[in-house]
Amino acid sequence: MGKEWDRDRIERGGFLLFLAAITAATLFIAWPFLPPLFWALLAAIMFQPLNRRMLLILRGRKNYAALASLLIITVAVLVPAMVIGTMVVDQATGIYLALQDQQFDAGTIFDRVRDGLPARMQVLLDNSGYGEFEMLRDKVTEIARESVGFIATRAIAIGGGALGFVLSFGVGLYVTYFLLRDGRAIGHAVRRALPMPPEVSRQVVDRFVAIIRATIKGSVVVGLVQGALGAITFWIAGLPAAVLFGLLMAIFSLLPALGPAIVWLPAAVYLLAIGDIWQGVMVIVSGVAVIGMADNVLRPILVGRDTGIPDWIILVSTLGGIAAFGVSGIVAGPLVAGLFLSGWAIMHPPVEDDADAPVPVT
Repeated sequence: MGKEWDRDRIERGGFLLFLAAITAATLFIAWPFLPPLFWALLAAIMFQPLNRRMLLILRGRKNYAALASLLIITVAVLVPAMVIGTMVVDQATGIYLALQDQQFDAGTIFDRVRDGLPARMQVLLDNSGYGEFEMLRDKVTEIARESVGFIATRAIAIGGGALGFVLSFGVGLYVTYFLLRDGRAIGHAVRRALPMPPEVSRQVVDRFVAIIRATIKGSVVVGLVQGALGAITFWIAGLPAAVLFGLLMAIFSLLPALGPAIVWLPAAVYLLAIGDIWQGVMVIVSGVAVIGMADNVLRPILVGRDTGIPDWIILVSTLGGIAAFGVSGIVAGPLVAGLFLSGWAIMHPPVEDDADAPVPVT
């Protein structure tokens, strides 16, 4: 009896070792395509309602429904994203080359802003604790060159890997098709395969889907709307590289409190300082009443109560995710943080705090 038990243990251990090894090998093989696979998963989750509608229209024909959904996603989302990305690359590269050739001097702009300030504010600026004025101006020039240069460098890197981009793009579309078609069956299979009690695995999978939807709708969609409104505002005001700065506003919308104001507020100050009064006032009004209010209006409508992740955790996890995973970290960071909080909440369900309980009267 003891020998049989030992043999069963050895066989089970050998199978687990084989399973771990083949899983690691599979991850190693798929690693170069991890970003497109991740975005394919996000697209399949976000557009499952569209696919279900296509199933109803096409009378349950899964292949045609998935193909129609993929076509709509390509036309409505991917093509506009590629067009906007091309414009951002062109504008960032143009500004970077202008800075390199000294056709566009950020220090001169800083001088013009300073000269446009009231005399008392100029004195306060010169006497502030930020060092010599010339040093501050040079620092602004350096920051501008490095910031735009980083975007341009990344754009050139993407262009240099055009073949890899096309291959990843094709893999992403191909996988999205099958995830749309067989997503529900795959989801049930994954849930059954998780080494957890059925109730716990159901909560984990449901929370995973809810966090993805909340993150994309609450961060990506709202940020893109704010960036689009900012780009339109800058275009009306006659500022250069409106699409590029709109993208920057979309990125900074991830930051609580200030958000897109980090971009539009200095632009408004610059316009007012050089005498473009109505343009500067328009940027301020749009920034406060349109760009800023978009977050307050859209987020409750799109997100609701899908996730209870605190804002400061979303900020830290988003920035950390971007540093670790690049663009995919915008979603991957909050997703990991949400699953972390959910896992601990499942292990230790919240109970009523004794401090909030009524004090018995004696």
